[in-house]
Amino acid sequence: MHSRDALNAPTTASRSPQSIMPVLLIALLFGAVHLLTNGQYGFHRDELQFLNDAQHMDWGFVPYPPLTAAVEHLSMNMFGLSLVGLRLISVLAQVLVIVVSGLMARDLGGGRLAQIFAAVAVALSPAPMFDATEFQYTSFDMLWWVLIAWSAIRLLRDNEPRWWIAIGLFAGLGLQTKYSVVFELAGVLVGVLLTDARRYVASGWFWAGGATALVIFSPNLAWLIRHDFISYHFLQGIHARDVNEGRANGFLRGQFLVNANLFAAPVWLAGLFGYFSNRRYRMLAWMYAVPLLLFLFAQGRFYYTSGTYPMLLAMGSVVGERWLHTMRPAWRVGIATLLFTGVSAIGLYAALCIVPLASSGPLRDFALRKNGDLREEIGWNELVAQVAAIRDALPPEQRANLGIAVGNYGESGAIALFGQNYHLPKPITNVNSGWLRGYPQTPPSTYIVLGSSRERADELFTGCRLAGHVTNAWSVVNEESQYHPDIFVCGPTRKPLGELWKYGPEFG
Repeated sequence: MHSRDALNAPTTASRSPQSIMPVLLIALLFGAVHLLTNGQYGFHRDELQFLNDAQHMDWGFVPYPPLTAAVEHLSMNMFGLSLVGLRLISVLAQVLVIVVSGLMARDLGGGRLAQIFAAVAVALSPAPMFDATEFQYTSFDMLWWVLIAWSAIRLLRDNEPRWWIAIGLFAGLGLQTKYSVVFELAGVLVGVLLTDARRYVASGWFWAGGATALVIFSPNLAWLIRHDFISYHFLQGIHARDVNEGRANGFLRGQFLVNANLFAAPVWLAGLFGYFSNRRYRMLAWMYAVPLLLFLFAQGRFYYTSGTYPMLLAMGSVVGERWLHTMRPAWRVGIATLLFTGVSAIGLYAALCIVPLASSGPLRDFALRKNGDLREEIGWNELVAQVAAIRDALPPEQRANLGIAVGNYGESGAIALFGQNYHLPKPITNVNSGWLRGYPQTPPSTYIVLGSSRERADELFTGCRLAGHVTNAWSVVNEESQYHPDIFVCGPTRKPLGELWKYGPEFG
């Protein structure tokens, strides 16, 4: 390995515009694969929630900040209710993640091999792959984490304090996307205080960066204050549920199996060591260690730290490239070939599990068997058609004052979006942000009830009868068909709707 000073500045060749072309090609190939496959199934239940919220634009929503719904609002204006059009934006976000990963390797002093390996390792990691397969707030959350890391590298490499404005910009966008970005910002702050980067605390650019983040976040902060920090209390409930149901288990295992390509684990571990051992870039080691430890002790879910791995793979690729240069050519080629082959094999297996490569046949069956998220994309249009058929079978006097009560946000989004084709009424729910939208001023006299057990339906409504079962053409067992299989027709609620709403939102 070359001296540590060799990491402090990239070579002229590695900084040339031509050197990044292979990284761009890798990112574009990644994007093309996802664009060609993302229309195979249907909308995920989470996507239905975002789309539903996008029809009620605000500076905040109960489960999350407003940026994701705002992007979906823009997408619907551009593409309509298009599966591929919606997911195009999340694909572009991950394409940028891959490109920036290669740029980080370049800016850390890596040559073409380091840049290519960093891009390939990130592209073939399960977390970015998933974030390009669906439209999720994690798709953009990862992008902001990666851009903050890249800005920090440029800040430290060039000793240019104006990069604090970029860090503040991406931090503000992160806060408008997913509140967990505060854990990375905690890593930034600890990294500044515990390393030579503390010199920036005396710079006006450091404080200007903080002000930039605060200004961008301020509309959502005002919304949170106006709504008594409802999102904070809601997320407390979500966290308690996740811990109780075991969803937070396997945190450390997930760092290796999902957040980064398993075969690249020695590389990102070398990257972590590289940051800690390099005085100039040590701040970035804390930007990984602090969020990891905070989420570990708080029992967060493993993917909350996924945005930290591109910067580790970038540094690890540079360290690995310099190590290879100390070897004889035959060994160099052999080890590089082994690494690329292993990462590709793991990436192919991950793609078979995560990416909807086929809508029929053994590839589809394998993916549905391995991937619960793909199963949650099945059956929503059929559910809405079934509700419409139940509505049409009711006597005219019951159809005249009908409500549709739903028990989870997937049902709410499906009825709100697809129900327009059947002239169904808007769903009634106090799940997540549905609670903010209130309830009909004239209470319905008849309800079609989804997402409830028979006991829960009888507790809330009068005169309930079973009217149907949730099915789908592929006979896929998912959350809807397994846990919410029954559809009921009921009479009025046992309590006024206003009393049911006053306890705050539920999550589902």
